[in-house]
Amino acid sequence: MDAWVVARPGPITSHPLERARLPVPAPGPGEVLVEVEACAVCRTDLHLAEGDLPPRRPRTVPGHEVVGRVAAAGPDTVRFAPGTRVGVAWLRSTCGRCRYCRRGMENLCPASTYTGWDADGGYAGYLTAPEDYVYPLPEDAPAEKLAPLLCAGIIGYRALLRCDLPAGGRLGIYGFGASAHLTAQIAIAQGATVHVLTRSAGARELAMTLGAASAGGAADSPPEPLDAAILFAPAGELVPVALAALDRGGTLAVAGIHLSDIPALDYRRHLFQERTLRSVTANTRADGRGYLELATAYPPRVATVAYPFDAADRALDDLAADRFEGAAVLVR
Repeated sequence: MDAWVVARPGPITSHPLERARLPVPAPGPGEVLVEVEACAVCRTDLHLAEGDLPPRRPRTVPGHEVVGRVAAAGPDTVRFAPGTRVGVAWLRSTCGRCRYCRRGMENLCPASTYTGWDADGGYAGYLTAPEDYVYPLPEDAPAEKLAPLLCAGIIGYRALLRCDLPAGGRLGIYGFGASAHLTAQIAIAQGATVHVLTRSAGARELAMTLGAASAGGAADSPPEPLDAAILFAPAGELVPVALAALDRGGTLAVAGIHLSDIPALDYRRHLFQERTLRSVTANTRADGRGYLELATAYPPRVATVAYPFDAADRALDDLAADRFEGAAVLVR
């Protein structure tokens, strides 16, 4: 099968992705083989390609926002018949036994593994995945519009939970790419007032069309104090900016897996009056089910740019250069 692998991690301009011919993988016990229809392009894929996220195995196939159909099932599988439409997301497996798993915090499991990092992902014709970590998907939605929901949507939903936004509250969103534009729609549908702060004029325009109350530059002050904020941009210099914009008791959740260095914080200005700074680490399967249920109840407008499978390297280059709004999706 045709696939893309991370051959030599480095700057995207050094072409770290390489085309390869790989055998179609065989599903193991409890796994399904999924034929890929589409795979969204995540900034985590870019971090892996550039080495910000250290590779865990050589020549890994990236991609963890996969829409496809079950082509075959391994031994001891019971959930999905061949032909079923499914989604494969970032979280690939957990131990199920540690104290984090037992507390419902499987995203913190020390033995957790991840699609497109610990195992080959969706920049290929096929991939395997444990059936317990696969989501059923609707038959009638375009694969291009479903794919971003499987990470951009799910991790944004977890970030929304982590920022403790009160009912009817004021939410600041810093950065407005694939995840942020989906998260904003959920927050607005639930009654929040959303203020978007991002460097891209095109993203600010998109935010306003989606119902944001305001859209300004990344370092601007929002028009009112914020009850909560989410930082989607991988820019540590925005952490003090967002903290300073919080009202008393507000919470900032940092949604990215990679973040540049955070400048020094001033305790009184940035954290005093019970402001909280939180990270977001992967997601649980409950997050995935919860978000996909919400996306069914409040169908989001998913802004996508389709790329042919042969152009995965160009899609990552365009993502690095912020040449599009919304989510890039590889379509086979």
